[in-house]
Amino acid sequence: MADDADAGSDDPAERATSGEAESTGDDFDPVEVGVELLSKLEHPELSVAQAVDRIETVTTHPATTRAILDEAEKRGVIQREDGVVRPTGGTYVSFGSEVVTKEGEFSCRRCGASISEGHFLELDAAEHGPFGPECIRKVTGRD
Repeated sequence: MADDADAGSDDPAERATSGEAESTGDDFDPVEVGVELLSKLEHPELSVAQAVDRIETVTTHPATTRAILDEAEKRGVIQREDGVVRPTGGTYVSFGSEVVTKEGEFSCRRCGASISEGHFLELDAAEHGPFGPECIRKVTGRD
């Protein structure tokens, strides 16, 4: 019955994971990946626009983006105030163990450039990438 499937949830995180998010073909929860990505930001604060720039590597869907920011704040991963996002956890991406490099023909998930060496973040929620060498630094907050 199609009407039941369209009923949806009042929970934005559930709505965001119901097929609205972009995917690279792998099954992953975009809210979980986005929250984990925000938990590993290296800057003491970012504008909301800078945080959204990183989230857009997971999804460009506005409802999913809101769900990621809301869930990250609810879990205490970030604090938001006056257009500023402040990570609270102090955990960072370890390039030695949490970034994997693979050879192949890829398109950077952030900028769309063709790359022959893709950098992938090994997050608990999912592998996230590929990224070129400059974009992996931007996504993780190293630049």
